[in-house]
Amino acid sequence: MGKVYPEIDGRLREFIAAQPVFFVATAPSGSEGHVNVSPKGMTGTFVILGPHRVAYLDYHGSGAETIAHLRDNGRITLMFCAFDGPPKIVRLHGRGSSVAVTEAGYADRLAEFPAPPDVHAVRAVITVEVERVSDSCGYAVPLMDYRAERDLLLTSHSRRTADDLVTYRATKNAASIDGLPVF
Repeated sequence: MGKVYPEIDGRLREFIAAQPVFFVATAPSGSEGHVNVSPKGMTGTFVILGPHRVAYLDYHGSGAETIAHLRDNGRITLMFCAFDGPPKIVRLHGRGSSVAVTEAGYADRLAEFPAPPDVHAVRAVITVEVERVSDSCGYAVPLMDYRAERDLLLTSHSRRTADDLVTYRATKNAASIDGLPVF
């Protein structure tokens, strides 16, 4: 049976920090459109800012659904699963916002990450005001061994200049798959 917690406390904080991957879920308003679920990872890209506030670095990618959905309605859920050790799933439900690399306040948000990896290709900082913290058993989540982080995201973007990234956002990240504006 799952439990609802009043905040991200010490034990939950430790569990979340130990997970090398987490999942982000968002959806557009209304009954139409696509629900999006994205895996995220890389050491240094996620930070717990308080008992009801977390943030992560959002790198340029093939889609920009999360930013579009947050601009549309703000709803977001983050999920962390134990793939080793005791089974556990933690979900953080809340209201998210994004601050793009081009917006005022980006440098302040980026400064909240104590040890980020290369930030050249970060397109936004996503911040979540957590409204509900819960866990569940995770009994059916498989046991898997973590081998290493992939460096492909950072190396692929390292070849792009700042101007290339502006073009990337304008051509590949201008709208969600449902046509919602992103930037």
